[in-house]
Amino acid sequence: MKTSILTSGEYAPYYKNYIDRAGEVELLDELEISVHRLIRFVREIPMDKFDYRYAPGKWTIKDILQHLIDSERIFAYRALRFARKDQTPLPSFEEDDYAREAHGSQRSIQDLLTELAVVRQATIALFKTFDDQTMGRIGTASGNPMSVRALGFVIIGHQNHHQQVFTERYL
Repeated sequence: MKTSILTSGEYAPYYKNYIDRAGEVELLDELEISVHRLIRFVREIPMDKFDYRYAPGKWTIKDILQHLIDSERIFAYRALRFARKDQTPLPSFEEDDYAREAHGSQRSIQDLLTELAVVRQATIALFKTFDDQTMGRIGTASGNPMSVRALGFVIIGHQNHHQQVFTERYL
């Protein structure tokens, strides 16, 4: 299943950037490959950069890794709810509140990367249980329609977005 199968009615316009950043990839394959690519990339970052903020109030690389972990858990939870035909509208989440309370900057890089890998393995295991019909199911998150498969591509594109931010603003 590739991003070209998605229609604009499967996700809010806000997520188009992430869908585009996922690229034309096979969903399950890229969920697996992309996390390894990010971990290898992060391991090459000089140690003195992990706590760097490019401007006051901006997150550190550690904070962003924690944000990726938290966001993936939320997106996977939404996918589970929608896959099970739960039509309860799900609220948005305030990423800055999560980042402030997660204290990602106080964690070690190894701990963050280990958790990221474990969370991704759980996401992959979940998405492997979805057949094509299930992948196309749509629920409501943040007041907008969202399909199960779109959530998978958002996870990939969101990660790709932040990896690019690392390169452009932190290194």
